[in-house]
Amino acid sequence: AAGYFDKAIHFNSNYTAAYIENGLVNKEMRRIDAAMQNFMKAYGLDPDNETVIKELMELNYHYRQFQKAIDFAQKCRGCGNKDRIIAMSYFGMEDYGKAEKILLEVVSKNDNDAEVIYTLARTYLEMGLEAKAIPYYEKAIAADGTKSRWSFELGLLYYNTDNYKNAVVYFNKAAEQGFIRS
Repeated sequence: AAGYFDKAIHFNSNYTAAYIENGLVNKEMRRIDAAMQNFMKAYGLDPDNETVIKELMELNYHYRQFQKAIDFAQKCRGCGNKDRIIAMSYFGMEDYGKAEKILLEVVSKNDNDAEVIYTLARTYLEMGLEAKAIPYYEKAIAADGTKSRWSFELGLLYYNTDNYKNAVVYFNKAAEQGFIRS
């Protein structure tokens, strides 16, 4: 399929839809650099195209290009996950103040997103606010109880706050889930 889109682009280098489709095909085939190039060409031709902006936002986020992900997210009017990506990107950039503000908004809209809740807990931990982190760790583990690392981290938090009973509970839970400290 990618070959046909390449031919279409060869015949008409301003064919935005061919760049988009070629980008999607390359992304599906895990040819991320080629996908990124196609989406960037499409963005150059049509900077208001929501599909292109969304794909560039997500690709940049997943490849830890957080500032670029934020820039595209701010341009994306119809992206339902843009606030999530902005918040997680600020966390990745270690701008915990901005991350906290947006993470709280995202959690208030969807309190079942375990990764966002965990990231909010980690934000408080990074800010030195252990007491604020604990309830969000508990919520994250309640939303997704399969993450042994989360249980271990909560056990450490309880241990560091002299709550040894809960520390043992979460250390045991982490061990049952197969946590291995490397």
